[in-house]
Amino acid sequence: MKAITDRIVSLGFGKYVRADRVVALAPIEEDRGSGRRTLVWVDGLDEPLVAGRTESTILRDMVGAESGAIELLSELQQQIGQVRPLLKSSIRSEAGLDLDQFARRISELTGER
Repeated sequence: MKAITDRIVSLGFGKYVRADRVVALAPIEEDRGSGRRTLVWVDGLDEPLVAGRTESTILRDMVGAESGAIELLSELQQQIGQVRPLLKSSIRSEAGLDLDQFARRISELTGER
């Protein structure tokens, strides 16, 4: 995953940081409460910031929702590649589903081969 350059991410409590400046995220396990959810280390700051949002929510905002979709498409393409040609042909005949066509379309969308 790669943080989107120049994207501003809300940490809660009125705090915002650039996504590409976040170095690390860690859930607060002790003294969690009053909205304290995550420690966020930011490049250029000596101490981590306390965020009122979970690390998964902050991470999703950093990389964008589309990141998960691309990962899912890549996984699907890999799985399609493992289906034997005879079974692909049968699926195409019986269900009208062309797995090779989907794999080509995924390649176009993700830029992966």
